[in-house]
Amino acid sequence: MSWKIVAYAPKKVVQAALVAHEEAWDWDMDIGLSGHEIAEDRPQDWVLEAWLEHEPTEADKQAFLALFAGEPPELETEQLPEIDWLTESQKGVKPITAGKFYIHTPDHPESADKSLTNFVIPASQAFGTGQHETTSGCLSMLTEMKRRGVKARNIADIGTGTGLLAFAALDLWPRAVATASDIDTVCTQVVEENARQNGIPMGAKRGEVTMLTADGMDDPLLQARAPYDLLIANILAGPLIDLAPDFAEAVPSGGHVLLAGLLESQEKKVRAAYMRAGLRLAARKVNGNWSILWLRRRPGI
Repeated sequence: MSWKIVAYAPKKVVQAALVAHEEAWDWDMDIGLSGHEIAEDRPQDWVLEAWLEHEPTEADKQAFLALFAGEPPELETEQLPEIDWLTESQKGVKPITAGKFYIHTPDHPESADKSLTNFVIPASQAFGTGQHETTSGCLSMLTEMKRRGVKARNIADIGTGTGLLAFAALDLWPRAVATASDIDTVCTQVVEENARQNGIPMGAKRGEVTMLTADGMDDPLLQARAPYDLLIANILAGPLIDLAPDFAEAVPSGGHVLLAGLLESQEKKVRAAYMRAGLRLAARKVNGNWSILWLRRRPGI
């Protein structure tokens, strides 16, 4: 990306803008957005940054300003050298422990705790390095599902990004057939490389991951492999609502669906869509501002 829009504001203002961004379903997905503190010794002073592949237009600036309630801050724009800013922004991130999983980048060593499964997920052009509350929340929920006796022989991870959730599910249910998919074509190479680094076999057999490029459930193989005992989707609230009938059709009676990518403020609408499709809530977690939902298809439906 070659341009950046910058605004400096207090922590609460930037965090509110980030929440507004998640609720702005018409946001241009080609524009990356990030908010963070300016320095460790200034925890209340934050910056909101948007990365673009073109010089910001007046419409881009207005969309950025619309994220702020009340008096918006002053904007700065600057042209940047040709650097993969998504990758750069993920470098040096601290490892996390979520459920039985320890997620780290190559900059950090594995955990010595033998009760944890280590996954190394490098910075990449795909979402899902584990640090975001939605991904870590899914890792914790998957661990809880296993602890509570869920059996999964056929797993789908829709919107897989880096492949991390598919890898974690296969670690918990090692004899399952796992299908991972994403609408972004770049994810195929990312998932294959991450699988290689973590010793996850790619293929169509039990204990292996098949990677597909697909928009939702729109793929012949993805449809042919259904029904799935466990379907995972860590995407966004809008697509989750739209895909509720397709996801419900893709799981059997008593099957499990794990949803994330929705803000707690969006949970009511998402749950209503899945209730209409015949799924009920089994458990929920809130991680930061994000809801993670474990749903089950009602028996007999």
